[in-house]
Amino acid sequence: AVRRLAQRLAAVAGRRLDDARPWADARLPDGTRLHAVLPPVAVGCACLSLRVVRPRAFTLDELVAAGTVPPGGDRILRALLEARLSFLVSGGTGSGKTTLLSALLGLAGPDERLVLAEDSAELRPDHPHVVRLETRPANQEGAGLVTLEDLVRQALRMRPDRLVVGEVRGSEVVHLLAALNTGHDGSGTVHANAAADVPARLEALGTAAGLDRLALHSQVAAALSVVLHLARDRSGRRRIAEVHVLERDPSGLVRTVPALRWGPEAFIPERGWERLRGLLRNPYADVGL
Repeated sequence: AVRRLAQRLAAVAGRRLDDARPWADARLPDGTRLHAVLPPVAVGCACLSLRVVRPRAFTLDELVAAGTVPPGGDRILRALLEARLSFLVSGGTGSGKTTLLSALLGLAGPDERLVLAEDSAELRPDHPHVVRLETRPANQEGAGLVTLEDLVRQALRMRPDRLVVGEVRGSEVVHLLAALNTGHDGSGTVHANAAADVPARLEALGTAAGLDRLALHSQVAAALSVVLHLARDRSGRRRIAEVHVLERDPSGLVRTVPALRWGPEAFIPERGWERLRGLLRNPYADVGL
């Protein structure tokens, strides 16, 4: 029964799911994310996962109420968008990266054009001027493949005020960094266990795509300013665990510096706070710290 259901849903999404291709990753017409794996790859029985996308993005106020953002932290995040800093949202699977990024993009000025490039269209910012681009797999003849790297290239031709990559996980990192170094603001998400791990993660992606290590670190240093890291506490609640700024060490490599960490009453300042405050260029960015 699960196998038949998975195959029907895959067919609705226009994807093949059979013994020759025993897995499918697709988006259903209502936006639900589908992932299915058939035996013998899935041992014992077919495995079907459905990820229902919220019809509208959470607002920043709702994230404060839910405990994802500490009291007063919303003012820092608003200042981050107003200063038009390029940033990444990092975290593990299911930590709320897409949810937070959607909420933040909704804070962009109404006259700004947001161009989103995603493997699966999950970002739903509440914003009047959004262009959404989505990758496409090859057909049964092996033609028609559209990669995230292709989408980033096309996005640059659309005169974006903000270029957003839903998840940075491949060679598209090279084109994203190049875009952010040519006057475009941007953001995205990346899988990492901690904010301090983000430079190494970007290095691994960039060098796999053929970019020299020092060249990549130079581009990262010039392109990105802030990392917002999400984590789950022991109760399963998602929250912004830390905010880091980027700097270069004496060898020229990029490292992160803790600026803020989670606190139940407000963000707690760390040694990089003064630098972050300077980047925000906002007189009210003290937020009582």
